[in-house]
Amino acid sequence: MHYDLVVRIKNAENSEKDSLVASFSKVDFAIAKILAEAGYIKDVQKKTVGKKNFLEIKLSRGGKAINGFKILSKPGRRIYVASEDVRTIRQGYGMSVISTSKGVMNNKEARKQKVGGEHLFEIW
Repeated sequence: MHYDLVVRIKNAENSEKDSLVASFSKVDFAIAKILAEAGYIKDVQKKTVGKKNFLEIKLSRGGKAINGFKILSKPGRRIYVASEDVRTIRQGYGMSVISTSKGVMNNKEARKQKVGGEHLFEIW
């Protein structure tokens, strides 16, 4: 799940790893691409071994570090946000990730496209 990916990235950074291998899902791949664009991770690639797909995530060294995150939507409790209720996180120093009908995007992109959706997590 998406919350597992964020926790694994944070733990790998804390243990000073250079890369991380995670199981593949389309949502996790989209989230990892958003984190790479924001500078929280260096790069993400889809790798195939046999019939199994994996995500290879290269962690950034000296770049933006993940100082904290807050998981909002969980399997037992989904949190949705309307397009006009999408807000900035930590006075613009953080971002939130929202799963919309137009795909997974960060809060700035969701406000720009005027779409809402499931509020997955906040990261700073």
